[in-house]
Amino acid sequence: MMTAGGEIWLQSKTGLRIITRVTPKAATDRVEGITETPQGAALKVRVRAVAEKGEANRAVEEVLARWLGIAKGRVSVAAGDKARTKTVEIAGDPRELQALVKARLAAAS
Repeated sequence: MMTAGGEIWLQSKTGLRIITRVTPKAATDRVEGITETPQGAALKVRVRAVAEKGEANRAVEEVLARWLGIAKGRVSVAAGDKARTKTVEIAGDPRELQALVKARLAAAS
């Protein structure tokens, strides 16, 4: 899912798809930057929720929405419901979302 430039996202018809590596049962809810996975680079997300009954997936959606400063209804887990590596769909203009993700990552560095 990484583009030729090495980004962790792919444009979709409705917005942006981001590869995430999720750690449930963490001490805090937060995005920690980029990490390597067997599938390639991914956005590292930690959530306090446990991985039961979709709780961690909902927490990932909320954490990413808060991190990006957008409505949580615009963020949904599109693939990897029961896996640590998930694809998250973010609805909106792909170019604006790419710029927003790049800005958040740069601010965290």
